[in-house]
Amino acid sequence: MPETESQLINLYEHPGHLLRRAQQISVSIFYDEMGTELTPVQYAMLRNLAAQPGIDQVSLAAATGIDTSTGATVCARLEEKGLLERKVIPTNRRQRALTITAEGEQLLEALIPGSQRLRRRILAPLTGPEQLQFMELLTKLVQENNEQSRAPLAPRDTVR
Repeated sequence: MPETESQLINLYEHPGHLLRRAQQISVSIFYDEMGTELTPVQYAMLRNLAAQPGIDQVSLAAATGIDTSTGATVCARLEEKGLLERKVIPTNRRQRALTITAEGEQLLEALIPGSQRLRRRILAPLTGPEQLQFMELLTKLVQENNEQSRAPLAPRDTVR
């Protein structure tokens, strides 16, 4: 056993537990700063769609790191809210091409200040250099473990 590893009796020595707690905190701050019109996953899907107009539903789910059935449900909800449009792709009738609506674009624009506050609040306990290091390490952790996910992110070159 490495010297840095105890018997892991203390739950707060488990990275997975700390990541789950960090996610809970992040979601709570998300709703504080962004309101309740969108869930964090809906926001991520809409933000990715804005960067990749016309993307198909399956590819958008992959770019967001969620499974295709959840992606379909999220897209249906965003469509119900008038934030995106889904159209059947003539060459592949099982797929739907997505476009963000003007209302969706306006909502994303209105949420920019909230997303900036959200980022600042989450990272506030860290110094400036620690924030940069944390983001670099968190990005590395996610990228290097991507294939372990039940819904791996699409390769970086297809995600903007």
